[in-house]
Amino acid sequence: RHTAGTVRVYGSDVTRNGVGLRGRIGYMPEREGVLPGLNGIEYVGLAGELNGMPRKQSLRRAHELLSQLGLEEARYRRLENYSAGMVQRIKLAATLVHDPDLLLLDEPTSGLDPDGRTAMLSLLKSLARRPGKSLVLSTHLLGDIERVCRHAIILEEGAVAASGTLDELLAGQPHAFLLQWKSDNDAISGEFLAALQRSGAEVAPGDELGQARAVVSEQWATQQFFQLARECGVTLTGLEPEEMDLSTMYRRLVGKETAAPLPVIGLAKREESEVSS
Repeated sequence: RHTAGTVRVYGSDVTRNGVGLRGRIGYMPEREGVLPGLNGIEYVGLAGELNGMPRKQSLRRAHELLSQLGLEEARYRRLENYSAGMVQRIKLAATLVHDPDLLLLDEPTSGLDPDGRTAMLSLLKSLARRPGKSLVLSTHLLGDIERVCRHAIILEEGAVAASGTLDELLAGQPHAFLLQWKSDNDAISGEFLAALQRSGAEVAPGDELGQARAVVSEQWATQQFFQLARECGVTLTGLEPEEMDLSTMYRRLVGKETAAPLPVIGLAKREESEVSS
């Protein structure tokens, strides 16, 4: 339960209309959450009944979903005999059984190998394309957000550090270059770094001598790097624009270059879901 502010889903306050909203929401938890002793059909069918579906309808829907998610041959297998990838897919089936409008997915690719992760992300992308469906992902794997979502909310210690479309978030990042050079001694390298700073660049030395990251204005011409290097007596051996993805942007934003990312929330089709907080 939130401690401040309001949470609205489809215009309704969740504290006042929680029961009415549950039928429109599907939740996939990070933890395993499956019931030993049940087979796939029984588990998904039970999820449907818990969401108010008649038993016959929920079982029919369970058969449809397990076929769509590649679990047709495992539908009567007990859940404790499922692989990690199968468990994630059966959890997704239980999330979808009552045909919710809004899917809340907590670490949906957790524990999957590369092939399983690719398959799960493909499933989520196909779901996001369906009319009237909206997905909200919470994950430490920011590549998952980039592959599935159009919007992202980046959190730092519980507060929103940035939000927007992926294009907006990436476009707003610094104009940065990664430099490599050779020089006769450390003093000459130090003078080169100082010259960059005097010219308006924000310079961060790299992990090794002769390396640095330089943030410059959009008006900066790359030729200026070569000119300053020549004036300082260093030989520039590498110059490339920094490739910016969501993971790099996140670490720059929160000032944790080597820290593992905290959860980021990604949204697909946010404008249709009208989710706010």
